[in-house]
Amino acid sequence: MTRRTALATMGAALATPAFLKKAHAAEVTLRVAHFLPGVAPMQTRFFDVWAKEISDASNGAIEFQMFPSMQLGGKPPQLADQARQGIADISWTLPVYTPDRFPVAETFALPFMVTNAEKTSVAMDQLMQEFGQNEYKGLKPLAFHTHDGGKFHTRGQKINTVEDLKGLKLRAPNQATGEMLTLMGAETVFFPVTEMVVGLSNGVIDGCCLPYEVVPAFKLQELTSVTNEPEAGGRGVYCNTFALVMNERKYEGLSDDLRKVIDDHSGPDLSRRLGAQFDEFEAFGRSVVEKQGNEIHTIPAAEIEKWREMAQPIYDTWVEKLNKAGHDGAAIVARANELLDAQG
Repeated sequence: MTRRTALATMGAALATPAFLKKAHAAEVTLRVAHFLPGVAPMQTRFFDVWAKEISDASNGAIEFQMFPSMQLGGKPPQLADQARQGIADISWTLPVYTPDRFPVAETFALPFMVTNAEKTSVAMDQLMQEFGQNEYKGLKPLAFHTHDGGKFHTRGQKINTVEDLKGLKLRAPNQATGEMLTLMGAETVFFPVTEMVVGLSNGVIDGCCLPYEVVPAFKLQELTSVTNEPEAGGRGVYCNTFALVMNERKYEGLSDDLRKVIDDHSGPDLSRRLGAQFDEFEAFGRSVVEKQGNEIHTIPAAEIEKWREMAQPIYDTWVEKLNKAGHDGAAIVARANELLDAQG
């Protein structure tokens, strides 16, 4: 090797990013915590794939340890704090698990604030960029997303109008939706989805309001016979919102190159991707209901619009909560609706 060649080789080596020099030698291990079992599609079809993409992009400098099913201890409402405290490096959680604590992120969990998961996730991510930048202090938000709109899965009851909800015993999916259903005459109850199965089996409840994607995990297609879904093209009954967050100190402690890898695999594009995947989960769940032979009944869009008007007190209350949290509540709710409408 000539002296010129040796110097050129040395210069190229010095110019190579640090994380590329250590191929397959992990510099950092990130612990990911969530509440679903390890066999859930969220783990196998998202987290496993996403982790490999980041590991490959860092040439092995970043690796992951997965802790599904709350394996790091605690309960699902503690997931955000686990990431903030460094118990986990990354957590996937729902703002509705801690009602009113993350009110901007929870806004899309109000009734009738969903079209499909992908479009609503894009809208939520934008809303958080505009109004929610200070909501997750001590954390680095990686993505925000939602699932698709909930449907009424019942033991036989068809829902055409608000009159059909009166006296119906339903498991409500979150605080705001429960208030709305009570306002419309339903008898709502709150308990974990695991207890919902028992409630449907013994007749304690007549049905539940959940997206199709939940159906296979709890075999709801065997416990219910009718699914009442809003007419396609309009707003859904409700959705829950999700946050994928990282410990801020852990993020800031990464090298510039590794932070860029994380940045390249998070943000608005990841929010859209997560929403799109939940639309795929939704389509599969619907196919399970169809294969079971259950009836899928359509609630007319005009009726859903009437329900939206009836739910106005829920929005008014939420505006007040946002105001008390130091926000312009009316502006946030108006912007959320504007973003949803813009997505079509």
